[in-house]
Amino acid sequence: MKTLIFNGSARKNGDTHSLIALLEQQLEGEVQVVDTHTCNVRACIDCRHCWEKPECSLQDDWRQIDSYLRECDNVVIASPIYFCEITGPVLSVLSRLQLYWAARTFRHESLITTQKRGGMILVGGGQGTATSPMNTAAVLLRQMNVREIFDPVCCFCTDRCRAIEDENAVRQVGEFAQFLNRR
Repeated sequence: MKTLIFNGSARKNGDTHSLIALLEQQLEGEVQVVDTHTCNVRACIDCRHCWEKPECSLQDDWRQIDSYLRECDNVVIASPIYFCEITGPVLSVLSRLQLYWAARTFRHESLITTQKRGGMILVGGGQGTATSPMNTAAVLLRQMNVREIFDPVCCFCTDRCRAIEDENAVRQVGEFAQFLNRR
């Protein structure tokens, strides 16, 4: 079992990270975490190279992520919520999913042939809403051929307590791990 997690948090010991670590402890198999704030992946530049070829023209760490993504079983997007949306670095890195969209749309081929399970971990505080980040994450997951999406794991009380202390979030992470561990 292989799981790919996109981490949208800049805080190394923050709330999103604590829930990712909790999930990792409960997952079977291999786990790769992509730190979207520090990875060497540029945003899509809409050069349209992928309209004709099954690859991206940009030469960076996306190649390793792409390789792992094509073979993994599970995909997770974990992000704090800033102004009612997942973080910019997640959106920037995952703009490279244009490669898969272009393959399906223009060349009528699927680059990711393995159907996957996945979901999202969304963390925040304040008065925001989760509707937009849930929709965005679901669109991105579907582009990665995630066909079974777990109900979002949400913790929206981090202005009052740490996510790892939120019993509901901890329970949801455990249920999410069980879902991802299914064979």
